[in-house]
Amino acid sequence: MLKFIKYSLIFLIATLLFSCLWFVPTIKKLNKRELKDHTKYDAIIVPGVPFVAPTWDMVMQMRVIWAVHLYKTGHTKNIVFSGSSVYSPYIESQVMRAYAIKMGVPAENIFTEERAEHSTENIWYSYKLAKANGLNTIALASDPFQTRLLYTFAKKHMKDMQFLPVIFDTLKTLSHTEPKINYDSLLVKNFKSLPDRESRWQRFRGTMGKHINFKE
Repeated sequence: MLKFIKYSLIFLIATLLFSCLWFVPTIKKLNKRELKDHTKYDAIIVPGVPFVAPTWDMVMQMRVIWAVHLYKTGHTKNIVFSGSSVYSPYIESQVMRAYAIKMGVPAENIFTEERAEHSTENIWYSYKLAKANGLNTIALASDPFQTRLLYTFAKKHMKDMQFLPVIFDTLKTLSHTEPKINYDSLLVKNFKSLPDRESRWQRFRGTMGKHINFKE
């Protein structure tokens, strides 16, 4: 009986997930709609990914390179990197910021949001941070899969949020050389990973945005 309930729950979650994705615009449509030659956003939001020293992984590499590309091509004036120390003892947003600075983005054009531990929190806290700093036109700049997963949440809570997902044909033409950064200075003392602090159910609720106080 318990096994049946377990698989029923998994099926329900999967059904809800794919039903949400069904109504999300395709990445091609999002890019065509938002990535125009003369579009310039006040800020783009880039969700964090765990950093495992001594080098970035493919996901962090992709997100940072894409964010720097959008800045250098004039599609955004500023970048908001988001992420706390969640699964590794390094502050994700600070690590990404360090890479972006080494790649030529001025420090004054980079903001960091260091509270988020889940993807929904990444965009919500970053959105609020951007607005608080007078940055009004905002787009999420992440990989296509995460963009589609967050689309419905974003449109529900941040109706003016736009989307600039990674275009892989463009990404592969850009330099993937990893700059050298001082990641030791970004290490959190007495670190405790998220799985050691939250159950799987709590983490799932966090992913769904249930830990956010929207009235805060």
